Amino acid sequence: MLVAQKETEVRHALLERLIDARNRTDEIFSIVRPDSLYERPIPERHRIIFYIGHLEAFDWNLLRERVLDLKTFHPEYDKLFAFGIDPVNGALPSDTPVDWPSIADTRDYVNRIRKSIDEGLAALSPSDWNSSVGEDFTAETLLNVAIEHRLMHAETLAYMLHQLPLERKVSRPRKPALVVGPVTPKMIEIPAGRATLGLSRRDEGAFGWDNEYESQSIDVPAFEIDKYKVTNGEFLDFVDAGGYENPAWWTEEDWNWRAANGVRHPAFWSRIRDQWYYRTMFDEIPLPLDWPVYVSHAEANAYARWAGKSLPSEAQWHRAAYGTEDPTERKFPWGSAPPKPSKGNFDLRSWDPTPVGAFAEGQSAFGVVDLLGNGWEWTSSRFEPFPGFQRFSFYPGYSADFFDGKHYVMKGASARTAECMLRRSFRNWFQPHYQYVYAGFRCVSN
Repeated sequence: MLVAQKETEVRHALLERLIDARNRTDEIFSIVRPDSLYERPIPERHRIIFYIGHLEAFDWNLLRERVLDLKTFHPEYDKLFAFGIDPVNGALPSDTPVDWPSIADTRDYVNRIRKSIDEGLAALSPSDWNSSVGEDFTAETLLNVAIEHRLMHAETLAYMLHQLPLERKVSRPRKPALVVGPVTPKMIEIPAGRATLGLSRRDEGAFGWDNEYESQSIDVPAFEIDKYKVTNGEFLDFVDAGGYENPAWWTEEDWNWRAANGVRHPAFWSRIRDQWYYRTMFDEIPLPLDWPVYVSHAEANAYARWAGKSLPSEAQWHRAAYGTEDPTERKFPWGSAPPKPSKGNFDLRSWDPTPVGAFAEGQSAFGVVDLLGNGWEWTSSRFEPFPGFQRFSFYPGYSADFFDGKHYVMKGASARTAECMLRRSFRNWFQPHYQYVYAGFRCVSN
């Protein structure tokens, strides 16, 4: 009886999470003015209309046959809205607005899928819900995939819509700015120890993407790491020192990218007359010097070289975030308590960054601050499989397509990262020349 009750609670919680995730993506589409849904804010990405259909098409293509045993009603749209674009290859899409369905047709497709999925999931028996529907997955696993995929898009859509002209968005009120005293940049000594990366397949009940397996323990020599993320103010020193004009601080590949694209400052900054401004989601404000700077990996790496330091490896970042003076490791930087607003700027509560010293309660055992939320953090580690990696049979390209030596691991979270992805093992990744991610960094000295 207790087992059945627990299974019912898990099932109910997943369905509630799916509904909540839909509400969150519906919210972000609602900030786009109706006459702007065919815009393409980032040249390498699809038009906004694609993503309205994509989220439902993904759920439908994932669940329809494997779990629900339903027939398709619009195979053309199932294919049209199936896949996004990886901006690495440099080729820009050439479609026009007339190549896409109407808003009305797209929303009808979305509504029919939601109704079919909800009815199908409600009709599943407990045995159907818990039995394996493939070599490496159950219905529960697939629901977790659908939920987290949607929440990832709730974040990456924010990156894209951030670049949409302000007049094409429906503004939202800004939260009152946090009043935080000035912080003094410093480095924290991290003693030698071990860092556990990834998840173990023996961790029953834990969900992770294929790249999170298999867990491994790595010996990390002692090093020093910035207590705070690098701020706009600190990065401004690099800009003022001619950092964007000196190839000595850049790899050859990164310098060629910078020169070819005329990159002279972070994508979120603008120069108006003699003053720097910062573009938030809904307005333009004087550059907040105590917010974390958001830059590409190439820019972060150039700054680190200029400062005589380097970016942390994935293992170093883990050691600083979750390690302790003894052999134990924490679940979160602050300990085992669940995430809450006082611990960091995450879970889609804010559209904007906050000062880097705003969440002292979230610091690690070593006193490193702002590790979860307020911006992902670039590492020097290329995105590669852990030993024992096995791709998801139902989504074989999710990670494996990006094990190409062209992507770097990011750790932590941004203000737009959902709580479920704050787990220690979660790995994010992007290619080094993509400037639009809510990603900052901190430096290390070995």
